[in-house]
Amino acid sequence: MQDDKVGGRFQMAGGALLAAALFALTGCGPNGFARDSVVESKGAEGFLDRIQQNCGKLSVGDSPINFLLSTSSNDVTFVDMTSKLYLGQFSRKDYTDGINAFYVTGTNQPALDCIFKQQ
Repeated sequence: MQDDKVGGRFQMAGGALLAAALFALTGCGPNGFARDSVVESKGAEGFLDRIQQNCGKLSVGDSPINFLLSTSSNDVTFVDMTSKLYLGQFSRKDYTDGINAFYVTGTNQPALDCIFKQQ
């Protein structure tokens, strides 16, 4: 009987580790690509709202910012990177380099200039 209890504990611990690994891989961790993580910062939400209002018709890559910020978009990279810019986790140079590397069109500068004006 003692062995069954020990085995059950190992199975529960293994299940908890597996769940933690899955959360980390799917972007549910503190630095992952999770749209919901922005909800924790009202300042970041306000920043994204200003960008949508003032820069929404400009494009990053092939998509208008309004679309990238909408719930219709499956692209969480723009929201994640832009939130990190607001939170000071990216410098303007790093943000520019990241946006231009991920959204390769050579036409991102007007949108970037507008985003930086919202800070």
